[in-house]
Amino acid sequence: MSYVVLARKYRPRNFAEMVGQGHVVQALSNALTTQRLHHAYLFTGTRGVGKTTVSRILAKSLNCLGADGQGGITAEPCGVCQACTDIDAGRFVDYTELDAASNRGVDEVQALLEQAVYKPVQGRFKVFMIDEVHMLTNTAFNAMLKTLEEPPEYLKFVLATTDPQKVPVTVLSRCLQFNLRPMAPETVLEHLHQVLQSEQVSAEVQALRLISRAARGSMRDALSLTDQAIAFGGGQLQEATVRQMLGAVDRSYVLRLIDALARGDGGTVVDTIDALRLNGLNAASTLEEMTGLLQRMAVLQAVPDRAAQSELDDPDLAEIARLAQTLPADETQLLYSLCLHGRGELGLAPDEYAALTMVLLRLLAFKPSSAAASAGAEKKTLKSGQPSADAPQNVPAVAHAPAPVSVARSLTTPAAPAPRAETAPAPAATPVATAPPLAASRRPPPAISEPMPVEAPDADLPPWEDGPQSESRVVAIPVREAGEPGPRDQPRARDTAPAAVSASAPEPVTSPEGDVWFEAVMQLVRAETIAALVRELALQSQLVARDGGQWVLRVERSTINQPSARERLATALGTLGHEVRLVVEVGAVSDTPALRVAAEAARRQREAEAQILGDPFVQTMMRDFGGKIVPGSIKAVQA
Repeated sequence: MSYVVLARKYRPRNFAEMVGQGHVVQALSNALTTQRLHHAYLFTGTRGVGKTTVSRILAKSLNCLGADGQGGITAEPCGVCQACTDIDAGRFVDYTELDAASNRGVDEVQALLEQAVYKPVQGRFKVFMIDEVHMLTNTAFNAMLKTLEEPPEYLKFVLATTDPQKVPVTVLSRCLQFNLRPMAPETVLEHLHQVLQSEQVSAEVQALRLISRAARGSMRDALSLTDQAIAFGGGQLQEATVRQMLGAVDRSYVLRLIDALARGDGGTVVDTIDALRLNGLNAASTLEEMTGLLQRMAVLQAVPDRAAQSELDDPDLAEIARLAQTLPADETQLLYSLCLHGRGELGLAPDEYAALTMVLLRLLAFKPSSAAASAGAEKKTLKSGQPSADAPQNVPAVAHAPAPVSVARSLTTPAAPAPRAETAPAPAATPVATAPPLAASRRPPPAISEPMPVEAPDADLPPWEDGPQSESRVVAIPVREAGEPGPRDQPRARDTAPAAVSASAPEPVTSPEGDVWFEAVMQLVRAETIAALVRELALQSQLVARDGGQWVLRVERSTINQPSARERLATALGTLGHEVRLVVEVGAVSDTPALRVAAEAARRQREAEAQILGDPFVQTMMRDFGGKIVPGSIKAVQA
């Protein structure tokens, strides 16, 4: 007897043997049990997921006579009666399969429908199965509409297609549609293991995993590749032979590439790609394998304790976990995106290995750390005292003391005057830019021409105390009149206005450990040694204890407690002479550098607001013109 391929030999013969299509099996089994049978079924799905197999099992269920010849419609066909064996052998007269890919015209469909007027010869139902039904012409679809809508009670239609979008809606509306899903690699792997046990063929788990991924959700493709692998390996399935057969890249190359990218070692990346070229390994397969490993690394970084049950026996799991701790999470996401989109560039380049080199070296060129260094260089330029091209020039200000103060160029509509307090002599007047008079019209205020001195306040104005001023200066945001060009109408300048600071920040509970940690973190921040997630971890953590070479930190959010961030922060502390190991716990904090910075900013904001409210010129404008200070327009900037 000639050899029967595995895909045909192990084709399911009943619903219990179906793999990976539980939703379809449950619906059809319940319909057969309760005999709520539709007259037309449409099975959709990619190749090799069981559309024709389900159709044959359904035909057997409708026509099964039972082992004793007294059976009826059942969800569990016996498989031994005349109807079941004839359908399996393809010679049952009342079951007709039409291949629409080669019989797509109206004549073939009419010839099939002419048989519908005759009752079944052997079975209980006539079953017309039309495979690849989307290949029929529009005329053929129109010819079968009436019969498809109201067939005789003994006739059932079963349609199968891999492209349901090409089937007319008039046909879809007359059918009960079931979508057969692509099978998961784990499901394919388990079924292959059972088939090879029945065939008494030894196989390595990694070899079966490669075949399962290469099948792309198709069980028929998986069984066909298994047949090929058995022949290629001489009756055995080993990982090396299966990789060679599929042209798959050895995972050791991929792990070496990811490790080199994590270390920023471009030389190793280029050498590894040259080795792939010499061994004739596919560049597209390399990127595909890398995306799979990077996806597992991203899952381990986000959920460290999460690992699929099927991956626990993976010998490379420890190496993947190590790389997940070495490569930062943001770089993992960036590299995954580069590999995913880089597959489309391989066909555009004259040499796919050159394209692979450019895709991987792109990570080294666009590392997030490089962007942080560029931002740090820009900050140094701004701090060096050289004016930025985007910074505003010639901001008018009023000077009463060493701390410069500026007020809004225009005030809002009249409001109730501020309460008056005890008075005191005002300091010498200083030339200031005049504020435009409040007019009834909404025209833009006139341009400022000449400065005019400010008159001394009346005796009933609030006092201005002499003495040392605050170490902060205040920049006021002008109020825009109607018709005046706003910020959206002009080019936006960077770093021209600081972020708003809350004047009611909570006061930290200081401690000696907090003083040590605050000083160390501020040195690292000023030196720009830390950035991004590492800087956030340092600012949001509280030093709880110092025990020799170990410092215990506490954070409120576990999301910033990443292994790579801890290692980088410990390395940065080593530059300050603190060679320690960091242990981070999650809990409530009361003294962090972020809390201290916020409290200091709130104090400076309160001083700035008090300084503006106590300014004699501001009080004169509020009293004589009935103006008011716009809430939130006072911004304290560190001197």
